[in-house]
Amino acid sequence: MDENLNSIVSEETTFPVDDVSKIIKSAVEEVIERNTYQHSKVKQWSDKIVEQVLNHLKDLNKSFKYITTCVIMQKNGAGFHTASSCFWDPATDGSCTVRWENKSMYCIISVFGLAI
Repeated sequence: MDENLNSIVSEETTFPVDDVSKIIKSAVEEVIERNTYQHSKVKQWSDKIVEQVLNHLKDLNKSFKYITTCVIMQKNGAGFHTASSCFWDPATDGSCTVRWENKSMYCIISVFGLAI
């Protein structure tokens, strides 16, 4: 019985990477899937993606503080690299980064979840 309790506690207190990944992909596809890169719309798109992701994360009712970033870049042959590092409790805290692209742009979204 203790193993079942540990499993339940673990599921409730660990960062839900699979759920977060689905949330991110859904938000990106809803906001920019059918669009081509337009510099004038990048701020609007990134703001909307981050807002949707945070709203859906809130709906998970998990005890986390979330940090979300979104980068949208035109596909033009330029190189791009991103990295992050965190000092946290790997038993509970976590992160999820999704790279999405279409013919004209890249979108990279990261979510960091810190257990409360």
